[in-house]
Amino acid sequence: MASALVDAIEMAQLRARGFTAVALVVTLAACRGSQPEAPPAGSRSEKPAATSADTGAASSSTVWFEEVARSRGLVWTHQSGHRDRFLLPEIMGGGAALFDMDADGDLDAYLVQSGEVQNRAGKGEGNRLFRNDGRGFFSDVTANSGAAAPGYGMGVAAGDVDNDGDTDLYVTNLDENVLLLNDGRGQFTDVTRKAGVGGAGWSTSAAFLDYDTDGWLDLFVARYIDWSVGSERECYSLTGVLDYCSPKNYDAPTSALLFHNQRDGTFVDVSARAGLTRAVGNGLGVVAADFDADGRLDIFVANDGTPNHLWMNGGPSGFVEAALIQGVAIDQDGAPKAGMGVHAADVDGDGDQDLLVVNLDTEPDSYFRNEGRYFVDATVSAGLRTASRRFTRFGMALVDFDNDGVLDLYEANGRVGLQSERYGDDPYAEPNILMRGLPGARFEEIRPGGGTATPLVATSRAAAFGDVDNDGGMDVLIVNRDAAPHLLRNVVSARGHWIAFRVVDRHGRDALGAELTIDVAGRRIRRDVRAAFSYLASNDPRVHVGLGTDTRVTAVEVQWPDGQRARIGPFEADRIVTIGPPDAGLTK
Repeated sequence: MASALVDAIEMAQLRARGFTAVALVVTLAACRGSQPEAPPAGSRSEKPAATSADTGAASSSTVWFEEVARSRGLVWTHQSGHRDRFLLPEIMGGGAALFDMDADGDLDAYLVQSGEVQNRAGKGEGNRLFRNDGRGFFSDVTANSGAAAPGYGMGVAAGDVDNDGDTDLYVTNLDENVLLLNDGRGQFTDVTRKAGVGGAGWSTSAAFLDYDTDGWLDLFVARYIDWSVGSERECYSLTGVLDYCSPKNYDAPTSALLFHNQRDGTFVDVSARAGLTRAVGNGLGVVAADFDADGRLDIFVANDGTPNHLWMNGGPSGFVEAALIQGVAIDQDGAPKAGMGVHAADVDGDGDQDLLVVNLDTEPDSYFRNEGRYFVDATVSAGLRTASRRFTRFGMALVDFDNDGVLDLYEANGRVGLQSERYGDDPYAEPNILMRGLPGARFEEIRPGGGTATPLVATSRAAAFGDVDNDGGMDVLIVNRDAAPHLLRNVVSARGHWIAFRVVDRHGRDALGAELTIDVAGRRIRRDVRAAFSYLASNDPRVHVGLGTDTRVTAVEVQWPDGQRARIGPFEADRIVTIGPPDAGLTK
């Protein structure tokens, strides 16, 4: 990896604007064309030098992805454990993470197994850890890694909890959750009991965040309902046969968990002290962002059939649930929806974080546009009301897949109840949705569905997003219930130029919650460092920015979670840049 200390910054001007110098590393990565379906035996590829895209024009082709999971080594099958009874957890899992486990600059993969609800120790194939060779080819390295993790698995969050520079994993389960500490060499140790983060109940999505800006990652865990095998009910589908119940049948919402990092390898449960026990819901998707620009990370939870939660961070006074007053608890018709996956991003380009929540079939997406002091439901004006409501959406994200500078939308779908119309042998399977972003915060559907040559039909749950081959095109890893996963390799023809930023703190870990403002050809683009979004997933924490026809970034303003700021640049396009804070010295 090439590295150079940026020292040509105009210090006087920057200090006058409140910025200081930073250290950075530039990694050159090519926009490559087609690749062989397998690397030479025993080889490890080198990352090639950077090249420019031939054109910045967005592709008009309907083929944006090719499915390559098996050919790239992701051989695994999710198991829900369904036999005769319809036990609700069977229809909700499992999770996925794209993260760099060995600090070699590429994304490895972690897949969460569910197993047997009534035999939590029996997980079949178990959770799986896959190492990336640098080109997006994976090998199963689970054996003797310590990464398997017990329990009926749901989701996963990734973050460096001990500030050693290595990314750790937190696996959410139907019962006790698991914290896996990473030694940086592909070995994980279960430290759940020592750390005190096992929790209880049915956990779903989780997020690492530094909510008190002390430089250490804390942990937020959403929980679904107060459920047990003994409390399971008998429910019927619209077609009159036995089926999975709705969470409304149980009327048993629960509260979320918040664990504070004590900086000594242990956490303390501060859920009650922080105010999180004052509201309950059926929590599924989680995302953290500074929605009111006060310098503190807030937390949004997508609730299934109950009003959403927006936990506003009041600092020492704790969190206040403000979803209703902020306009994101219910939709424009005044009804709560069945919220699944969620993402926060600056969709309309005004510099703040908007919200997009995906829901049950017949319920359209909810696009909540941030107006500064409140949100407005702008789903109709975004063109999402009609196209999205056909399917039940879970994993999702707002990502610039064609690198034209506008965020697109991918949604991974799968039913939770039987219907008369079927798309294949699996009665819960549905095709996915790909929406191309248009200027003016609007979207149009790409057909056939999902952006692949032949629509993929499965009961999809978690979707994790990241550039697995470092070619500048964002890819998608999807977990499918009782089926093999999908790895969607980005093959958009004539993608635009791009740049990616890895922002680290003084410990060398990803600075989750850092804010970037990127100046490109007179435009200002806001992106945040974030891993926890979608559904049951952890995603590439690097900030990816599509540049279209532009080949140069004028400058980047970075604000770290602790308040430090810097302005650096310019940068040429089509590369990965690692940025460290002013007090870090030269970043590795």
